[in-house]
Order: sequence, then C-alpha cells, then structure tokens
Amino acid sequence: MCFLKHILGLKSVALMFNGADAFVNEGFKSWNKLSTIRDHVVEKDIIHACAKETTKSILEELNDGFFAILVDESADTSDKEQMALCLRYVNQKGEVCEQFIGVVHAPNTTSLTLLVAIESLLMEYSLTFSKVRGQGYYGASNMQGAINGLKTLVQNECPQAYFVHCFAHQLQLTQVAIAKKNSDCGWLFIDLLAPLLNFVGGSSKIKEFLREKQVVRVVEALSLGEIETGSGLNQERGFRRPCDTRWGSHFKTILNVLNLYPTILESLDAIVEVSDTIDSNKAQFIIHLLMSFDFVFVAHLIVSIFGITNDLIVALQKHDQDIVNAMSMVNITKTNLQKMRDKGWDSHMDKVTSFMIKYGVELPNMEGNYIVPGRRLYEAKALRFAAFDKSKLLRPATFYPKEFSSSELLFFDHSLENFIVSIREDERFWNLESLGELLVKLVETGNHTTHESVYLKLKLVLILPVATTSVERVFSGMTQVKAKLQNCMGDQMLNDCLITYQERDLVLNVR
Repeated sequence: MCFLKHILGLKSVALMFNGADAFVNEGFKSWNKLSTIRDHVVEKDIIHACAKETTKSILEELNDGFFAILVDESADTSDKEQMALCLRYVNQKGEVCEQFIGVVHAPNTTSLTLLVAIESLLMEYSLTFSKVRGQGYYGASNMQGAINGLKTLVQNECPQAYFVHCFAHQLQLTQVAIAKKNSDCGWLFIDLLAPLLNFVGGSSKIKEFLREKQVVRVVEALSLGEIETGSGLNQERGFRRPCDTRWGSHFKTILNVLNLYPTILESLDAIVEVSDTIDSNKAQFIIHLLMSFDFVFVAHLIVSIFGITNDLIVALQKHDQDIVNAMSMVNITKTNLQKMRDKGWDSHMDKVTSFMIKYGVELPNMEGNYIVPGRRLYEAKALRFAAFDKSKLLRPATFYPKEFSSSELLFFDHSLENFIVSIREDERFWNLESLGELLVKLVETGNHTTHESVYLKLKLVLILPVATTSVERVFSGMTQVKAKLQNCMGDQMLNDCLITYQERDLVLNVR
C-alpha cells in the first residue's frame, strides 16, 4: 500500500482502499479524486509499477547467479505472435524457482528473431547470456534445430547453456504417436471416439439428455450405497476431445467414456427410438462399436498404459521438479510398463471380462482364432523415452568446464568424500528425500559455504529445466488478460498485466 502511495503521490489512494463510503462522506470533491485515480493512464501506471517491483524482487532472489531460460511462443487473441520467457534458478535459500519475467511481441517465429527478443528482454533487466546454464523448449525445428535452431544460436553465445527437450512434451509426443500409429489405438480414437464425441458433443439436446440420464443413475447408485457422497465426489463429467498438445487429454477422454459407459448406452438407445433415420443410424453404429469386445479390451488397455504415465505427466508440471528426479521417474514408468507387458495379461483380462459381464457385452470364444474385422494388422513399433547419459548428468563439470578450475576438478573427489562424511554424521540431513531439500538444508545450516564446490555442482544440476509448463501457463493466463473484448491492448500493458497475474503471490508482498 505504501508503495502505491509513493508511486502516485496521491492522498486519496488510501480512501480508494477504505471503500466507497469514504468518498460519499467527502462529497463530490472526493468523488472527482476517485475518478482521477480510475483514469486509464493512472491505472496503467499502477500496473506498470507493480510489474516493475515484482520483477525487481525476482532479480533480487536471483542475485546475479546462474539461471536457465524457458521459452515458448504463441499467438494471442489479436493474432499477434508473442514470446514468453521464464527463468529457472536457485534462490538464496537454496530453493528451485521458475518465475515469469516478461513477454514480447515477435514479428515472426524464426530462431534468429526469437534470439533477438530473448537478448533484448535479458538486457532490459541487466542479464546476459554469460549466466545462462540451461535452456528448455519444445520440439519444433526452429527451437532445437541442430544448425540454425534457437538452442544452437544460444549455445553459440554461451556454450555452457545445456539444452533439455521438455520432458512433458517428449512424453506427450510419445503418447500421441502411439495413439496415431498403432492400429488398435487409431481405431479406438479415430473410428470410435471421434464419431461419439462429434455426435454427442455436437448437439446441446443430446448433451442435456445424457446429463439427465447420468443424474438419475447417480441418484440410484447413492440410494443403493454403491457410491459415496462427499466434497469433490460425483462431479459432472463431460466429453473433451483429445488434443495432441494438451497433456493427459487422451487419458481423460477414454476414462470419462468408461465411467459414463452405461449412461451413454442408455442415451443412445433412447436416441434411436425418438430420432430421425440419420441420427438413429449413427446412434446404432456407435452402440454396435461400444458393445464390442474390441472396444472394451483396447479401452481398458489404454487406461492402464496412460494411467501409469499420467502420474509422470502430473509430476513433470511441478515448478520445483529437478532433472535427476525426473529421469528416475521416467525409469520407474518404463519399469511399470514393462511389468504390465510381462505379467499383466491375467489381471487385464479379469478387468475386461468383469466389465463385459456387468454391462451385458457378449464374450467371444477365447479359444478360437482372433481376426480383426475390416482392419489390416500392422506391426507395432516400440517407442522409447529419450534417455540421458546419467554419467554425464552427474558430472556437471563436463558441461560447465569454465565454472571449475583444474585444481578444483583434481581435488573434487576428495571434496565429495568429505562432504558425504560430514552429511552422514549430521542428524539435520537425515530423512531428506530430494536434491532440492538437500540444497535448502545446506543453506539453512551454512554448509553451502563449507562445501562450496559441491553446492555449486548441485545448483547447476537443479538449474537444468525439466519441462516448459511454466511458460505454457503464461499463455493460459494470456487468454484471461487479453480477452476478445480487450484485443487492442498494447504490448507493454500486456506484459505488465501478465507479470502481475502470473506472479500474483509476489505482487501481494510488494511494499
């Protein structure tokens, strides 16, 4: 509050925050002051000042240390291409932070244009490429091209800027590739779910019909004690079309269809009876596919596969996720998938059989030869997650030779042994579960100065980005800040509003 008074130099600022009654008591003179404060120029000054102070607090936490850049670009509601920039760093408390510092208009999305935009934004806050130790983007060629991609141009400026392809995008691309290239997955999503979503989602009457059926079924289940009541339970489920760039959307779509399976069948049966010939034929066709062994088998298989990977998707979107833990989680996910492939047949068939019996789906002869009707068989191609070289990752001096002198590297093994002995004997370091917790505890206990070389190496590992979810959230916020009714907002105003919106926790601490 004091900050706003200082910026504006207006005595009536306090009145503005004390409520409208104060202005009524002061009469028309005070009301004129309120009108002045509400003027769009003054509002812009307030927002700009808040954005500046918020960015200042971020830079103070950075304290001229090393950082990684997270970059993404997207068009806003007025079709202007915008580039957002986030910084990932370790603050003075040893905590890993990912903060949004600005968005700039990019005339085009070429790598050179994005590089100039990044450099200008860094220079605005007195930051340079010499401090960049990591960079994270999605997989487009203009971002990670080996010759003229943004990652290559940044590495030409700073060879120590190690590039990490966004783990979340890698996982999503893998899932999308499976859904598209595998014949069974393609049949499920393209030949069955797409017509179902178009038929149900394309008509408000059908959606309302489905909603009413689901309400009746939930009420019946509650009366029989089949489901429980409580906060967050029995929420209304909708049909969202799976999207290649929306993480976990394929999993949520098929999961909702299975949860609403009996309601969907009842609704489609009712539509067959009351609709015209065209809608009746569509409904009958979808019912035929839903009541097949193929659908039940493949749908449950996809739910099992995507269910295992969904935990990884959620974890990768955390701000404080570190790359070592992310790699470990990827290996755990691969192990669980392999375990399901080797030993999960019986449990999977039990789920399929139980589901088919419950909803009256005809069970096929499991002893007979299975032929896929109307579809050719393709040999499935195994897709694997991109793997990092663990030995190199755990030796950051390989990537950052300028940060360590030859003598430091020579005696590092001894420093590491001293560090391990010291930590094991200190009870304060027991029961720590992650590198992030270790770094925070080192700062709290003052050991970050005693074991300075080890602390620096831990910082460099944690600075490496895991996913670009922070930048993705910026563009989600942009749809709220620059809506259709505000599509003429200027670039500076957009930048200031986004900073205060995305970093609202820091804005509340501005004094």
